[in-house]
Amino acid sequence: MHKRETFKIVLITLGVLAVIVINAIIFKEGTPDILDVPQTVKANKPVPDFSKYTQIVEKKAAFFDYLRPEVEKQNAYLLTLRHYVQTLYRKALADESFSEEDISRLAWLEKEYRVDAELPLKTRLLNLLQKIDVLPVELVLVQAANESAWGTSRFARKGYNFFGLWCFTKGCGFVPNRRNDDASHEVAKFENLSQATYTYMRNLNRHDAYKDLREIRSRLRANQIAISGVALAEGLMKYSERGAAYVEELQNMIKYNEEFLSE
Repeated sequence: MHKRETFKIVLITLGVLAVIVINAIIFKEGTPDILDVPQTVKANKPVPDFSKYTQIVEKKAAFFDYLRPEVEKQNAYLLTLRHYVQTLYRKALADESFSEEDISRLAWLEKEYRVDAELPLKTRLLNLLQKIDVLPVELVLVQAANESAWGTSRFARKGYNFFGLWCFTKGCGFVPNRRNDDASHEVAKFENLSQATYTYMRNLNRHDAYKDLREIRSRLRANQIAISGVALAEGLMKYSERGAAYVEELQNMIKYNEEFLSE
């Protein structure tokens, strides 16, 4: 009897341990890492046919309603990353050691946002804080409208590319109809809307061409002034060959479409 009871206890103990291990595995696999790029529920759905709208007001409302949740989700992700880097910076100031996980994440962020890993730690973290930050929703939306002809371009319809992003590997996207004979770039094609929006926002946050945009944003933050699309548009002179005319057009689009953008 004693042996039988002991055997039962052993079996119960093993069963409990098995459940704990299985739950731990499931929890670990189901819990996203802080570095996992978010994806909206509708990201993989086909792009709506915005050309079907005959009323401009309806078309604008539909376009902005389609893109706004994605932009907001990516901005929330950027804030999560930013808060994490701020935590690392506070640790660095206090001379606290980083965990292996922190070191691994930091290496990924430095590579993703093109920060020189040879710089002193505090300098690297400050550089990351300048690059990892939100982009005004209104600016992203009007740029998408401008670059994609309100979602009707073939690049947007067939490749989720609402932002005119280029790629430079053969077969990476669409060959532009008006590409010069000596050019090799293509217009990038993306698997879904989340990937496209993340890539566009990362581009503004890390590319040398948009350093002015990031400096404007940093100054606004330092002076506790709202980060507006009109202000940051000044840093997009190099986004288009049209330069100042392009920036002015974006700013006018923000002002003219304020009733749609503020929803």
